[in-house]
Amino acid sequence: MSAEVIHQVEEALDDEDKEVMLFLCRDVAADVAPPDVRNLLDILSERGKLSDVDLAELLYRVRRIDLIKRILKMDRKAVEDHLTMHPRLVSDYRVLMNEIGECLDNSDVASLIFLLKDHLCRGKMSSKRSFLKLVVELEKQDLLAPDQLDLLEDCLKSIHRIDLKTKIQKFKLSAQGEDAKYTKVLPASLPKLSLTDSAHNLRFQNGKNEEKRITVEQQAIQRVPVKTSIRELAPSQTMVEKRYRMQSKPLGICLIIDCLCSDTKFLQDTFTSLGYKVSHFVCHNAQQIKNTLQEVAWMPQHRDYDSFVCVLVSQGDFHNVFGKDETSSGLPLDQIKRIFMADACPSLLGKPKIFFIQNYLVSQGHHVNSSSLEVDGPSVRVVDSSAQHSNLVHREADFFWSVCRADVFLLKQPSGSRSLYLQNLSQKLRDKKKCPLVDLHIDLNCSMYHWNSKVSEKEKYYVYLQHTLRKELILSSILKPSESPHFFQ
Repeated sequence: MSAEVIHQVEEALDDEDKEVMLFLCRDVAADVAPPDVRNLLDILSERGKLSDVDLAELLYRVRRIDLIKRILKMDRKAVEDHLTMHPRLVSDYRVLMNEIGECLDNSDVASLIFLLKDHLCRGKMSSKRSFLKLVVELEKQDLLAPDQLDLLEDCLKSIHRIDLKTKIQKFKLSAQGEDAKYTKVLPASLPKLSLTDSAHNLRFQNGKNEEKRITVEQQAIQRVPVKTSIRELAPSQTMVEKRYRMQSKPLGICLIIDCLCSDTKFLQDTFTSLGYKVSHFVCHNAQQIKNTLQEVAWMPQHRDYDSFVCVLVSQGDFHNVFGKDETSSGLPLDQIKRIFMADACPSLLGKPKIFFIQNYLVSQGHHVNSSSLEVDGPSVRVVDSSAQHSNLVHREADFFWSVCRADVFLLKQPSGSRSLYLQNLSQKLRDKKKCPLVDLHIDLNCSMYHWNSKVSEKEKYYVYLQHTLRKELILSSILKPSESPHFFQ
C-alpha cells in the first residue's frame, strides 16, 4: 500500500472513524500500540497485511463507502462479495462490538459504565467515554473476550437492550464448534471440488453494479462448495503455521503450456523474477497437454520445492481444453487437477498447486468427446516420506484454480496474442509480491470487472476462482523471521 493512499485515507477520516478503525485492528497488530491511524496503516502495510481489499474492508466497517469509491476505485458490491467469500482482516468479535456500539446512545453507554463501576478501575472510566473504550478497558482486565461475553450480555439485559443481547447470543451460536478465541482455529473440511459444475463457480459478474447486500439465502446458493481455513490472528502463532512455506530455491516449477503460440514471454519473466524455474511447452491438442502435465507431475524435483504453478493457454469449451485442434478429444478441467492430487503426485503433498487457465471458448455447436482421455490412476512408482502422512491432508487440498473464459473472437483481434487476464495477473504479481494470492486475485477481478463494464460482450473476460488453500499463500520467497529483521518488507 502506497504512502500516498494511506495519507489520503487518514486525512479523510474523522475522529470517530479513526477510533473505530484502531479498535477493529487491535488483534491484527496486537504486538504494537500505534498512536494513530496513519502509523497503524503503515505498520500493516510493512507487514504485508494491507492490500487494497484489506483497506477496503476497514473503510467498509467504518461506513466510508465514499472513500472506497474515490480512493480505491472499488464499489460496495465488490467489497461485500470479498467479505462473503474470503477470510477477513477483522475478526467477527470486533465487528460485533462495533455494531453494538453503533446501536447505543450516550445514555446507554453511561448506564453500562455505571453498572460496571465495581469491575473498573476507579477514575479510569468517566460516564462520557465511548462504548469501544469501555470494551478495551474490560478486555484489559480479562472481563471481556470472544468467549467471555456473559458480563456484557447481563448488563445489556439490565438496561433493557434485549435486541443487543440477542446479537451476542447469535454470535455465541455461530462460534459453537470453533475456538472462540480464534487462536487455534482448525481448518475446515474439504469437500469434493469440481470444475464441471459451473453453477457453483465464483463468477465475477460483469457490468452490473447492484448496491443491495446479498441475502443469506443467495449467499448459500452462490458460494463455491469449497471451505477454506479461517485466517488465524493470534500474534503468538509462528509464520510456519499461518503461511505456506516458500523458501526453496527455486520456489518450484512454473509450467507454461501455450497451445496458441501466443505471447507468453512476459509471464516467463514474471515467474522467473518471483523465484520459479520456468518450463515452456507448445501443445497442439488435448493428448499432448495431458502427456506434458503427467510428465511434469512425475518429476522427482517437486520433493525439494515448496510449490507448483501451471499456466495454460488453450481453446476449449466450458468444461474442457483441447489445444488448437478443435477436432481433437477434449481434456476435462477436473482431470487436470486429478493429475496433481496428493495420491497421484505425492511429491506435492501439502504444498500449494496453483493454476491459471486462459480458455478461449469456441462456438456452442462444437462438442468434444473426452472419453478417450481418462487420466491414469494413482501410481505407486515414487512415494517419498511425506506420502506416509497423506491421511492427514485431504487429497484435494492446497489447490488454487483461476480460470478465465473468453470468446475465441479475441484471438483474431490485433491484440489477440496476449490475454488481458494474464497481462493483469503478471503486472499484479510483479507489483504486489508480498500480497496474499487470494487478495491479489480479488484485485485482479476488480480490474477485469472494470474492463468488462466498457466493452462489448465478445470482448469480455469471465474470471472464476476455486481454491482449497489451508493457509495464506504469497507467491514469492519469504525468509524466516530470524533471517531478516524486516520480515514483511
